[in-house]
Amino acid sequence: MREIIFDTETTGLDSKLDRVIEIGGVELENHFPTGRTLHLFISPGERKVHPDALAVHGITDEFLKDKPSFADLAQQILDFFGDARWVAHNANFDMGFINAEFERIGLPPILQEKVTDTLALARRKHPMGPNSLDALCRRYGIDNSHRTKHGALLDSELLAEVYIEMIGGRQAALGLGMAESGRRTLVEAEDDVVLPLGVRPKPLAPRLSEEERAAHAAMVQKMGDKAIWTKYGD
Repeated sequence: MREIIFDTETTGLDSKLDRVIEIGGVELENHFPTGRTLHLFISPGERKVHPDALAVHGITDEFLKDKPSFADLAQQILDFFGDARWVAHNANFDMGFINAEFERIGLPPILQEKVTDTLALARRKHPMGPNSLDALCRRYGIDNSHRTKHGALLDSELLAEVYIEMIGGRQAALGLGMAESGRRTLVEAEDDVVLPLGVRPKPLAPRLSEEERAAHAAMVQKMGDKAIWTKYGD
């Protein structure tokens, strides 16, 4: 299963007026990072970056003025995501902007069933909160000290680590699966440990002695026909 953990930065908070100016994405395959990423800066056209948004991500109008438009980058974004699930923290916000951008250029929206919201997942798992990305990094011991401002790719990388922890932690990242050869492969980091799925050539010897079996049979006989053991064979 492919998933893209992604994040966006925008000119403001209104998806009908404001624009996406940065998108970052990290690819997971069966909950394991593949190393493939997406990182794009996008021109918002005539829309200016709101001062409040600037304080969050630090992306200026001057920096964006020579960047390609969303229409120019839409196919690259769609090619990267492909058939993967779209996974974001507070996904309603990000998908609202992404789908507004698609609508502006005549492309269909990403359907809700293709989207996973890690904020909703965190709220179910940790109902007492807090469940911001920074709070979840602290909860799971993920170093986010280099996150002085929001950035789409950095936040996607941090969220990927958080997401893996929320769905099972390091055990999920081990990636226990079936190899084509019929052997089960346990992948941890970059090391493969191969566990053969063979059939035991000789059954193990019975653990009960004849004396123990006879004592059990005598006990069952004393208990009569209602003894549960009479319903089963030896």
